[in-house]
Parts: sequence; C-alpha cells; structure tokens
Amino acid sequence: MRISRAGWALMTALSLFIVFVAAKYLTFDPSVYFEQQREIYIDRALPLGLHVTGAIVALAIGPLQFATPIRRRLPRLHRTIGILYLLGCLAGGIGGLLLAPTAHGGPIATAGFIGLAVSWLVTGTMGLYMIRTGRVADHRRWMIRSFALTFSAVTLRLMLIGYATLSAAGLITLDFTTAYVAIAWLCWVPNLLIALHFTRSAKHPQPRESITV
Repeated sequence: MRISRAGWALMTALSLFIVFVAAKYLTFDPSVYFEQQREIYIDRALPLGLHVTGAIVALAIGPLQFATPIRRRLPRLHRTIGILYLLGCLAGGIGGLLLAPTAHGGPIATAGFIGLAVSWLVTGTMGLYMIRTGRVADHRRWMIRSFALTFSAVTLRLMLIGYATLSAAGLITLDFTTAYVAIAWLCWVPNLLIALHFTRSAKHPQPRESITV
C-alpha cells in the first residue's frame, strides 16, 4: 500500500492537530475534560494520563513510519521511531482498556472502546513479531493496520465535530449519547476494514530478511 504525498501531508496535519487538542488533557485541568466524563476523568487520572500520553506519542510520530526516505536511508532512525511508536501504542492501549468500562454511553460504547484497545494492542504486537522474524512485508501490513487504529483518535474527533455542527444546524435530531455510542464503533471499525482491504496478503510467499530491532 502506497500513500501519495498529498495524502501523507493531510494525514500528518490531522494527526498533529489532534495531538495539539488532546495534549490539553495532560494538564489534568477538569475544565478541559469531556463534559460527560469529567467526574470519571478526575477520579481516574492515572489511566487517563497513560492513555492520552501513549496515544499522543503514537499519533505524533506514526506518520514518520510512512516516510520512504527515512525507512530506506535511515533504517536506525526508522527502528527507533518504531520502538517509540509501539511503546506509545502499548501505553495508550492499556490506558484505553482501563478507561473503557467507564465510557459514556454504557455497555455498547464500552464494548466498542475495548474492541479498539485490544485491536490496537494486537496489531502492534503482530507488527513487532513480524519484524523480529524477518517478515518485512508482513510487518508493514500490520503496522499500517496499527496506525489505522491509532488514527481513530482523529476520526473520533472529526465525527464528534461533525455531529455537533449538524446538530447545531438542526440537520439531525439524534441525541448525543446515541451518537456517541455509534461513534465508539464507527471511529475505528471502518479504519481497520479499509486497512485490511489494502493490506491483503500477497498470494506468493515472501522472502525473509534478517532484521535486528
């Protein structure tokens, strides 16, 4: 799967924008919290900090893994960024699992966010396993899938902005809780399905490479 320069630039810009927005949560100032979750976030500051910090790291540096010049000319830098990215996914995923049971919207929203956190951790783990066993092409596939899930931080907020805009304009009458429950799934499932479609395994076996990470 290749990405155009324009596509990469848009992906990076959106990722950095959400990094900037989400970073405010690390001030632990209750006034910046998601209104419906404010009391819960106050009580669960540690998992919130773990989740936000990990997600910010993964979202900020993830696009660099798609930069061909870095991957080809600076392999050590590529590996270093990859390690930091996976650590971010690990922290973000664990934090997400700890926060999911308290998600606004009840058990259906909780299930959506648990599914996201587990999928995030699994794809990252598989990406690491593939590169450790020298399966470079498979490693790239799994890391693309991983970043598709990381990018759910962007799609979630874009969907919330879209909902707020349409609701304010009177174009939709769906209540916020119902919309949020749907977004808990829609922010990541389509991302993953698209990534899976574009990273389908080749029919022929691929040569292994000896890689040290």
